Amino acid sequence: MRHGKLNKRFARTRSERKELMRSMVRNAIIHCRIKTTLAKAKETARLLEKLITMGKQQTLSGRRAAFSLLQDRTLVGRLTNDIAPLFKNRNGGYTRIIRLGNRLGDGTQMAILELVEQPQTQKHKKKEKQKTEATAKPIETKETKKQAPAKEQVIKEAKEPVKEKPKEKPKEKPAQREEPKKEQQKGPEKTGKEGWFGKFFGKKKKD
Repeated sequence: MRHGKLNKRFARTRSERKELMRSMVRNAIIHCRIKTTLAKAKETARLLEKLITMGKQQTLSGRRAAFSLLQDRTLVGRLTNDIAPLFKNRNGGYTRIIRLGNRLGDGTQMAILELVEQPQTQKHKKKEKQKTEATAKPIETKETKKQAPAKEQVIKEAKEPVKEKPKEKPKEKPAQREEPKKEQQKGPEKTGKEGWFGKFFGKKKKD
């Protein structure tokens, strides 16, 4: 007889049940939301709330107790630094169970276990930044466009005037000496046919 036994066995041995609960709590801390059967969700919620109260203490003994169940230092740091500070003003009720329909295979009732307050991830932070930037930008109208100077003018004014380097004068080439033209010596004027036949048939004028 199991008198006074509040936990459920889930048709598993003691070691198997311990590993099952450990894996369920680890996934709940990592994802802050898990989908499982209703009976498993109730058991994991009990352990998860105990771990959050340990993380709220911010003591070495609380960290060691959490580490004995989670067996991971990164998860203990996430529990104490990210999740536990969200529940400073709460004395309990850190989790929420949402009931779903029955499973098609065996007809067991399914449920979602999630934290009431969840830490912001990097994706949510990026979306918030984009929203704030979009709201901060002023709406442009025709009047504002007329009043606002053109982008090209603003850019030109922002830039400092660049001093132009003086252009170097092209180097003058040294004047080349003009050589005196050689006078061609005029020979005796030839008459008659010129060329090779001129030797025989050409006649030279007498000086």
